[in-house]
Amino acid sequence: MKEGSDALKGWILGLAIFVMGGCGIAYEYTLSKVSSDLLGNSVQQWALVIAVMLFFMGLGAEIQQRLPDRWLVDMLAGSQIVLALLGGFGPLFFIQTFAFYPLNFSLVHYGLISLCGLLIGLEIPLITRLNESFMPAMRKNIGKVLRMDYAGALLGGLFWTFLLIPKFSITETALILALITLSGALICVVIFRRQARFGRVWIILIPAAMAGCVVGFTKCKEWALDAEQSLYRDQVVYTATSPYQRIVLTKSEKGNLRCYINGHLQFSENDEYIYHELLTHPAMGLSKSRERVLILGGGDGLALREVLKYPAVKEVTLVDLDPFMTKMSASHEDMVRMNEGAFSDARVQLRIVPATGTGETKSTLMPDRSERFLGDSVELPEVEIVHQDASRYVAEAEGRFDVVILDFPDPSSPGLAKLYGLAFYGQLRGLLKDGGVIIQQSTSPWHAREAFLCIGRTMEAAGFATVPLHANIPSFGDWGWWVGASSDQTTPEELAEKLGRLTGFEIPTRYLNAETLGAALVFAPGFLKSSSEDITTLDDPAIFRHYLRAWKESP
Repeated sequence: MKEGSDALKGWILGLAIFVMGGCGIAYEYTLSKVSSDLLGNSVQQWALVIAVMLFFMGLGAEIQQRLPDRWLVDMLAGSQIVLALLGGFGPLFFIQTFAFYPLNFSLVHYGLISLCGLLIGLEIPLITRLNESFMPAMRKNIGKVLRMDYAGALLGGLFWTFLLIPKFSITETALILALITLSGALICVVIFRRQARFGRVWIILIPAAMAGCVVGFTKCKEWALDAEQSLYRDQVVYTATSPYQRIVLTKSEKGNLRCYINGHLQFSENDEYIYHELLTHPAMGLSKSRERVLILGGGDGLALREVLKYPAVKEVTLVDLDPFMTKMSASHEDMVRMNEGAFSDARVQLRIVPATGTGETKSTLMPDRSERFLGDSVELPEVEIVHQDASRYVAEAEGRFDVVILDFPDPSSPGLAKLYGLAFYGQLRGLLKDGGVIIQQSTSPWHAREAFLCIGRTMEAAGFATVPLHANIPSFGDWGWWVGASSDQTTPEELAEKLGRLTGFEIPTRYLNAETLGAALVFAPGFLKSSSEDITTLDDPAIFRHYLRAWKESP
């Protein structure tokens, strides 16, 4: 009878290790993601959060040595309750602190991360010591514990990536993990209650903590929105957390719509047309043909709006990593008004790529033909929306394009820097038709001058003849773009001359004309000279260094 009881307890311990391993890795991911959503620079935040947690996990393993055997079950139960509450409510606590007490955020941020790491570090040693009663041989005991922990980590990582994040907000995800943690702790306490000094106390406290997490789960979106609203001057009208970013729309009393990603302004309705007209029309005006256009980024549909103004366009492919962005831009009333229904102007073919990690299996945009086109005899362009990493798409793309428009975020991380790199530009050059033109949004030449110039050098190294443009956008200040065409077919001087001869555009514009385009070509004497000669490669993300240095030094 005792052997059967011991076998059951050993099995329960194995299951507990499995659950703890899965929840542990998921807590690391969750805290890393909310940190990157709030602070930006996702690569840096993920690396720092996981590194700090691993260090304190080691410290937790050291501390457990001082605990006598009679406290093992109690310590396990208590640590799991605290971990569940800290990990479960941590993201919400981060958002609240970031919103209301920004000066104290770093202390709270790393303090909570450190405590979670410490508590996770206690788990394996405590379970290993409990397991000695049923598996005294060290090699078998350690083998079982680590096997179950690593298997749990694998399942936890998959569960977090493919089930939790696509379906729940980050605050809801954390509280689901907390409930799983508490359920595992409750089972352990029930099974090992005779070895616990305060078994009845834990049996009461754990369900009470679970009840608190359930209440938090029902209220967390409301609490998070209230805190997030304080970060923005205007009213928040839309929020979404995708596997890749936090998207927020705000609207002023005068109706000005603004879009923020991870807390950083992406566009303001008052002046976005300046940016998007300069992003699209110089390239469209220079290109020998406009039949086939590739837009990389631009999930808001604003660049697509400008491209679809040209009757000669027959096919547009828009590649944006985040389905949440394109879905919002196709369905949110204010976004549809701004992009003028760009996603329903033509027949929309949405191709879902498995690499998105969203778990979606059906289209998020529905084909629609606007009534204003019903009487038109002009053939409408085909618009294909692809949810895929731009570098992967470019590496696998078939056919060639007349115009390529690069509407990426600034190179604020090594992951984004590759989209401004030599290899990527080289692949894009191979996708251009004869007489084709590429244009790249290129951050602020005023605030990040060396990063701006590094983009031009890298494009030239990839075989492009390049010309820089810049203009003042009130919401951002001086902003820049680089226009490029194959150096086998033209020179920078010839390209600049052609731009200067674009006296008008055959489509309506609000900002761009011959005079404003001419002004965009003019830089201060010596401004385009640099003491640096580096370019961005996969091995050396030079633009990332220049960008970080520039914005740190910027007043």
